[in-house]
Amino acid sequence: MSSITTTGDQHTISVDDPKVINAWCMYDWANSAYSLIITTTFFPIYYSKVAEQPDGTDLVNVFGWVLSSKVLFSWMLSFAFGLMAVLSPILSGIADSTGRKKLFMGLFCLIGSMACVSLVGFTTETFQWGVLAFVLATMGYTGSIVFYNSFLPEIASPDQMDSVSAKGFARGYIGSLILQVLCLVPVLMPEMFGITAGLALRLSFLSVGLWWGLWSLIPLLGLPPDRKPAFQKQDQHWLLSGFRELGKVWQQAKTERPLFRFLISFLFYNMGVQTIMYLATLFGDQELHLASHKLIITIILLQVVAIFGARIFAALSARRGNILTLQIIIGIWLVVCAWAYFVKDEYGFYGVASLVGLVMGGVQSLSRSTYAKLLPPTEDHASFFSFYDVVEKVSIVGGTFVFGAVLDWTGSMRSSILFLALFFVIGGLLLQRVKAVSKT
Repeated sequence: MSSITTTGDQHTISVDDPKVINAWCMYDWANSAYSLIITTTFFPIYYSKVAEQPDGTDLVNVFGWVLSSKVLFSWMLSFAFGLMAVLSPILSGIADSTGRKKLFMGLFCLIGSMACVSLVGFTTETFQWGVLAFVLATMGYTGSIVFYNSFLPEIASPDQMDSVSAKGFARGYIGSLILQVLCLVPVLMPEMFGITAGLALRLSFLSVGLWWGLWSLIPLLGLPPDRKPAFQKQDQHWLLSGFRELGKVWQQAKTERPLFRFLISFLFYNMGVQTIMYLATLFGDQELHLASHKLIITIILLQVVAIFGARIFAALSARRGNILTLQIIIGIWLVVCAWAYFVKDEYGFYGVASLVGLVMGGVQSLSRSTYAKLLPPTEDHASFFSFYDVVEKVSIVGGTFVFGAVLDWTGSMRSSILFLALFFVIGGLLLQRVKAVSKT
């Protein structure tokens, strides 16, 4: 274990300190309940039921706009991530110039967890509020992640980043799985508790908010404290400083060929990754018409496989390198797209879900650690990870918007998923160019 001393307040940060790393990983444990229960399983199922009209259609009226609830769900994600793509550079610029990135991480955590708590009141009568709360929860989640990720190069040495990143994702899968199992009994057997199935689902949203907020106290207390930067930046225009910092990162990234090429590749393949992860449950519900309990059990299976998948690909990257491992993972994602297009029954869906579980942890953890490894020497980790975060959000906006647009045009989620394969092909080809200039 080594340490680095920062000037200003002379605070010493220990690199590869097990206590600090464990505290950092606990934020994955805390916030992954949102990813699993809110965006992947219980909320999409509940949302579909609430959005269903008496005549059997799924057309909803949101703020005077009538559209399919499936398209709305996809575009809610696009809006939330698009808005955060604009806000996060401003906030990361402030965080770097004031040394307050843990404060911002905590603030977004609070927004997200409280929005999840408020979803306990989401009903047909409060549909528009439910949409707004979902958007706020998504903004809270994605807003906190950029500051959380920026701690990785500060707490882990380059040779430990893959394993630490994978450890965080694995812990997130375990934590969210525990909460889902705890919520599963009242959701499947609400009569045992004297409540309705709808109330059981809404109480699961409440539990996510409490779980997220309370467990986040561990990383917020255990991570290195906010500190004054080593030098004060002269630009006092805080509204523009974030975008100027982003511009500086962009200019510097263009001179770092492996880093620049990786970001372009990541932009494309992440379009497919995130869109499939966010909309898989909706596909099983509305395209295959699977029963709610079968969808929930499938997602549990997916989480269990993901725990091992993150570790397996971290070990493979240690032997064969990050870039080759990511190319293998992208190849598997292409199989997922093709298989999902032709799947007709629940058993095929189980197979697709298992394959998604195998690669979803690996692609996320390796993408994060690969970016961290490719960074040039810098103290502005929040700004660099804000840039990564913007690229990630733009890819999510692009992927979910294209998915919704193809769905609106063709009326088929299968066509939308098949279209996503194009993003994986482009991302994989671009990743080959990273391999040509990098030994990562």
